[in-house]
Amino acid sequence: MTGSRVATAGMDAKRGGYRATVSLGVLSLIPRVYAALAWSGKPVWDGHYYDSGARRIAQGLGYSSDIMVEGTTTWNPWCHYPVGYSGFLAGLYSVFGESQHVAPLANAALGALIVMLTHRIGLHWLSPRRAWIAALLCAVNLELVFYSPLVMTEILGTALPLLALWIGLVWRNSWPGIGVAGGVLGLATLVQPQSILLAPLLGAIVVVGRLWSLRRALGAVLATTAALLVVTPWTLRNCYIMDGCAFVSTNGGWNLAIGAFPRATGQFETLRPSDGCARMNGQVEEDRCWASLGTEWIRKDVGRWIGLAPAKLSSCFDHASFPVQYLAMADPDSWPEPQRWRWMVWLSNMHRVLLCAAAFGFVAWRTRDARGFPHGFVVETAIRATLAGLIAYGCIAHGPTFWPLALGIVLTGLVVRPSAPLVGPVGLWIAGTFALFIATHVVFFGQDRYHVRLIPLMCLLAAAVGRSAWQRSGRQQASELGINRVGTVNRPIALAGNTESCER
Repeated sequence: MTGSRVATAGMDAKRGGYRATVSLGVLSLIPRVYAALAWSGKPVWDGHYYDSGARRIAQGLGYSSDIMVEGTTTWNPWCHYPVGYSGFLAGLYSVFGESQHVAPLANAALGALIVMLTHRIGLHWLSPRRAWIAALLCAVNLELVFYSPLVMTEILGTALPLLALWIGLVWRNSWPGIGVAGGVLGLATLVQPQSILLAPLLGAIVVVGRLWSLRRALGAVLATTAALLVVTPWTLRNCYIMDGCAFVSTNGGWNLAIGAFPRATGQFETLRPSDGCARMNGQVEEDRCWASLGTEWIRKDVGRWIGLAPAKLSSCFDHASFPVQYLAMADPDSWPEPQRWRWMVWLSNMHRVLLCAAAFGFVAWRTRDARGFPHGFVVETAIRATLAGLIAYGCIAHGPTFWPLALGIVLTGLVVRPSAPLVGPVGLWIAGTFALFIATHVVFFGQDRYHVRLIPLMCLLAAAVGRSAWQRSGRQQASELGINRVGTVNRPIALAGNTESCER
């Protein structure tokens, strides 16, 4: 193929890829807009506070509320809930007004963006057909559709890390690109503070080089620094205006206590003043009180706290009921109990099927071992049998028990073996994100809405099922882990295919 034909093939692949991306985005927008318009109602639960904070910011009053002190209305600054989502909505309210449809329609647009980002990210890891399947799975995922009318952080908190990953992949091995991607994760941290944990992971995986190298370490430091620089002004605001310093919000201590106090069940439970923190003078002081008590409860009975881990992960992975419960709370007449239960069963079953399929995303289905037939075949067959056994157990257990499959995703993605399919930067991001998610919620507590940020990653894994083994030795794979397939083929093939060259 001549140079001009190679360039033409690369441009055609790029144009065709973006046409598919836009088409998938438009397709996914239709059901999301319908849900946003048909089901939107008054914000409830945490959504009430996000909406209230956004309206205050849009009115120029800052992230705050008014309280009565000795009969006088007094301005009271907030930082209990993360500010990012309220700040995002405040910008929209300032431009489009404060109608109850603004936030749901914004979520619908973000939901379509998630689908498009899933497709673009998929093109860096999978074939064009598989990337299209991953995005389509994301587009028709009813759980994501149901989150459109909810005034909650989940959709924005899912879109921003995906955007950061895509930026990192497009400008891979570029220090400015890593800085921009880290900055996007800083915005994600203002929405969901645990997103800061993804910054060093992102910085490391988008740098080309050996797994343990100075360049990767520098990438991790750069991405983390950029994320912290974005968050720092808000942290300084808290130090100046609150009763003490808080990184982003003051619910970390609360969440630790909820996952450790004597009445802990592994899922959300309401803390009461009688549980130990009463008559606090401010949000920071109260959060520190709960953090201190939570640490003490863990120290006194570490075994009980560790024993709650399965319940916490079960709350995260075994069902998908939150969006229906939210909608029923906001508009009970439109969601009678039979309809509510029917939809919760549908969403939960769809989530379990997706998780079961995703569990096989890092498993090879065709192996060719240069050292002989048995090795790779035996290893991958044993993994497939183990995962199938976990699925069977999840179906026949006393209650649905599919959370061990999430652990399987982490292990199959991170354990280096010659018979594994290509992992690459995207695979490392998926496995690392699952690992950090599991660790975070084992420490704190679980709830099914938290797994929303993993749905696009599960769609990518489900689309990856059935790949062949990547033909590298264990030592080569360990040293090349994180390098995309574009680094192993000649340039003309790369330009004509679905690799990162199509993004540049």
